[in-house]
Amino acid sequence: MDSRISARALAEALGGWRGRGPAYESLADGIRLLCLDNRIAPRTALPAERELAAALGLSRTTVAATYRSLRDSGHIESLRGSGSVTLPLRRTDPGADDRRDGVIDLQQASPAAWPGLPAVFAEVAQDAAALLSRTGYDVVGQVGLREAIAQHYRDRGLPTGADEVLVTTGAQSALHLIASVLLSRADRVLIETPTYSHGADAFRAAGARLVGVPVTPDTGWDLDRAAQTFARVLPALAYLMPEFHNPTGRTMSRAEVNAFVDGSQRAGTILILDETTAGLDIDRQTESTAFPDADRIVRVGSLGKTVWGGLRVGWVRAQADIIRRLASGRPVHDLGTPEFEQAVAARVIGRLDEISAQRADLLRAGRDAVTRALVETFPEWDIPTVHGGVSLWVGIGEPVSTPLVMNARARGLLLSAGSRFAVDGGHDRRLRIPFTAAPHTLERAVDILRAAWDDVRGTPVGAALDDLAAVV
Repeated sequence: MDSRISARALAEALGGWRGRGPAYESLADGIRLLCLDNRIAPRTALPAERELAAALGLSRTTVAATYRSLRDSGHIESLRGSGSVTLPLRRTDPGADDRRDGVIDLQQASPAAWPGLPAVFAEVAQDAAALLSRTGYDVVGQVGLREAIAQHYRDRGLPTGADEVLVTTGAQSALHLIASVLLSRADRVLIETPTYSHGADAFRAAGARLVGVPVTPDTGWDLDRAAQTFARVLPALAYLMPEFHNPTGRTMSRAEVNAFVDGSQRAGTILILDETTAGLDIDRQTESTAFPDADRIVRVGSLGKTVWGGLRVGWVRAQADIIRRLASGRPVHDLGTPEFEQAVAARVIGRLDEISAQRADLLRAGRDAVTRALVETFPEWDIPTVHGGVSLWVGIGEPVSTPLVMNARARGLLLSAGSRFAVDGGHDRRLRIPFTAAPHTLERAVDILRAAWDDVRGTPVGAALDDLAAVV
C-alpha cells in the first residue's frame, strides 16, 4: 500500500458527486472518476466506512453499499483488518490503452501533431551520428537549442542569453523541478482556480499549501482576492497561466498583469508564468499583455500544445542564478532531456510563427464547430467566447459535473469534470470541453453529451445505459 486518503480530503475531492439514482451509486461513481483521473492513485487506502459517512453526512449503510459497488466493479478490494484499497485500472477500461472502438477522448486538450513534424524527424535521423558523439547526459540542455529558445524570447522583446535557459523533459517536468528547488515544505503558493491540474499536483507534491485566486471566462482574475493573498499570505511562489488560460481561455489584461507584478514585488513572491498555451492565438486579435522582464519572474514553455504532445521538450527561462540552482537540483529527478528530441526542437523553434498559424486554423475549426453545436443543443448553458487556447470552460447551471462526466463515459465520451481543475473543491457547475479534436468528432461528442445530460437530470432518452461496471 503506497498511500492513504483521509475522509476529509476525499470529501473535498468528490465535490458535487450527487446525481440521479441511489446515493450509494452516485458516490461510487464519484470515487470511480477520481480513480480514472488518477486523483486517487492505485493502491491508495480509502477511509473507513464510519469516517467517510461522518465526513459526507451519510449513513454508514450508504457508504458500505458504495464500497460494495466499487468492489463489484473491480475498482477496490477490501481486506479484513486492512480496509479498502484502490486497484489499478483494468485494460478494458476506456481510460486504459486498450480502449473500445468509437470512444471519444476529450480528457487531454492537445491537438494532433503539426504536419511538418515527420520531415523534421527524418532530417534529424540523418544526423544521428553527430548526436551519438555526445554523452547523452546534460542537465542544462544542448547549447544550440538553448540559444534558439533565447532567440525566441529576444524576438518577443525579452533580452535573453543561453545561460538563462534550461531545457527540460516537457513543461510538467519543469514545474516539478521548480517546485522541488524553489519551495520548502508548507510554503504558500498562490494559484489560480480553476487551474491546470497537473501544475497544482507538482506544487502539492513538494508539500506546498495552495491558496486559490478565482478566474472566470467573463470577468478574469479576482484582483481583490489576489491583493489580499499577496499581502496576508506572502506566498513564496505564484503560479499563473496569463495567456489563453487553461481551462477558461482567458488572457490577462494590462491592468491584471500590473496588479500581479505589483503584488508579487511587494510580497517578495517569485512569479511562475506557464506559457505553454501562449502561442495558441486563434483569432490573431488578442492584445499583447506580456509580463515585463524581472529578476523574480520565471517562465515555463514547451512544444507540447503547439507542435506535438509526444515531443517531450520544455524549458525554463529565468535569471542565470535561478537556472544554476535548478540545474544543481535536477539530478534528483532526471539526468537530462533526450538528445534526439532536443535536436528536433532546435529545428522547429525558429518556425513557431509558421506552426502557430497552422494551429490557429485547426483550433478555429474545432472551436467554431463545438461552440455552434453547444449553443444549439444546450441553450440553457453558459458557452463562453474565447479567442485562443484549447478549451471552453462551460457553465452547466447545476452542480452535476461529476455525474454528468460519469454518464457520458458510459456512453463512450471521456471528459474531465469541473472539480478536476479546482484547488480546494468546487467548480461542479462547470465542464471543460476541449476543441482540439476534428469538428465532426466534436459534434458527435455534443450529441452524446446531450443524452448524458438528459439522463442525469432525469429525462428519458429512449435507451438504457449499459452497466457502468462493464465500461469503466
